[in-house]
Amino acid sequence: MKNKRLIGAAAAVLAVSAALTGCSGSSQSQADGSKTIKVVYSDANSAALVSWFTEVTAEFEKSNPNITVDLEPIKGAVSDYYTKLALMNSNPSTAPDVIYEDSFQLKSDAEAGYLAPLDTNLAAWADWSQYSDSVKQAGQGSDGKTYGVSVGTDARALWYNKDIFAKAGISVPWQPKTWEDVLNAARTIKAAVPDVTPMNVYSGAAIGEGASTQGFLMLDYGAQNGGLTDSSGKWLTGSTGFVNSLDFINTVYSEKLGYGPQVTSSTTYSTQVRTQDLPAGKLAIDLDGSYIPQNWGATAAQPWPDWTNVMGVAAMPTETGQAPAQNSISGGWTLAVGAKTKAQDAAFSFISTALNKDNAQKLAIDYSLIPVRQDVSTDPAYLASNQNAAFFAGLIPDTHFRPATSQYSQVSNQIQVATEAVMTGQQSPADAAKAYDTAVTGIVGADNTTTGK
Repeated sequence: MKNKRLIGAAAAVLAVSAALTGCSGSSQSQADGSKTIKVVYSDANSAALVSWFTEVTAEFEKSNPNITVDLEPIKGAVSDYYTKLALMNSNPSTAPDVIYEDSFQLKSDAEAGYLAPLDTNLAAWADWSQYSDSVKQAGQGSDGKTYGVSVGTDARALWYNKDIFAKAGISVPWQPKTWEDVLNAARTIKAAVPDVTPMNVYSGAAIGEGASTQGFLMLDYGAQNGGLTDSSGKWLTGSTGFVNSLDFINTVYSEKLGYGPQVTSSTTYSTQVRTQDLPAGKLAIDLDGSYIPQNWGATAAQPWPDWTNVMGVAAMPTETGQAPAQNSISGGWTLAVGAKTKAQDAAFSFISTALNKDNAQKLAIDYSLIPVRQDVSTDPAYLASNQNAAFFAGLIPDTHFRPATSQYSQVSNQIQVATEAVMTGQQSPADAAKAYDTAVTGIVGADNTTTGK
């Protein structure tokens, strides 16, 4: 049986110095013709993802006895993963062959020269026809070449605890029609069930991209005159939708409807929400992703089988109930090949094994993803596995994706700064929005901005 080198986050940080002392780099070839490819992914406390990569590796190695897979899970917050991955990619001796790549990072990483184009490999892969054109675009770089293959997508909505709602006298199923309806439900819960946190809206620097995707953008794209860019792709400044979205966050935290700083300033913020407070009945409403049931399944560290009876889902309404009445944000991860690989065909073969029909379906079920392969999304086994499959599929027509530009990650950092300033009371929503406008103009240039309404 082949040895596996499961290298944690510390190895990623020390990899450069280790290489100087003889530690092997990526895509190593041996005298007998065998190879080792390095596969790096984010292990952000997900037993389902770890299990999936481990099982895919076993299947791949069985079919390719001359290739050994060196799995390197990087533990910690997702923001730490981005940092450590950039460090690894900066040196040929530590750069991965296969990368678990967040779709919003893909364009900037491709432009940085970290990713290899896959068009030739994809042209020969029969399964590529199972992916729609819109899904394929998620893996495209600014040059139109494809650098990643989507493993699945997601959506976001309001998760709520039916038992807490019953105690507060709020009838279920619950579907708020406006932002004010959401806030009023949280206020009712605070008054009637004071020993629970009424609502979670991810905000602040500690949660990183979650503050943008799970929190702010779920508001901004549903606001009147909202959104980050106009129809031509120019970045909006002076947007009333941006200010109103920050005002919602200000209301949550100033009225103490959300968590205090002891939680929001912690890098384990989302872990506490999903693995502790929701199962324990300590949080009433959580604005979060379709994928969070992965924390409660049979393979989770602490399974919560009763979640199917306790938790309900509601679409996040638009600001005043204006059309289309609901809003969601979608994202997802891809598998990509590192630009410094010396074994691109072997690396892509790992990807095609990982994303064949059976493995893609297993990940969709165990990791609570919305499938992107057409044959998985219609499979009875998948549909039967997820009681919320139809609900989240119903959000996709009204969902939004983060701007497909390499500048997005820098802009997102400024969103996180703005939400941090508002939630901690350091700035008013209007002042935080002005600071954001100045920062974004500096990032993209004045010619690439336009004044919103």
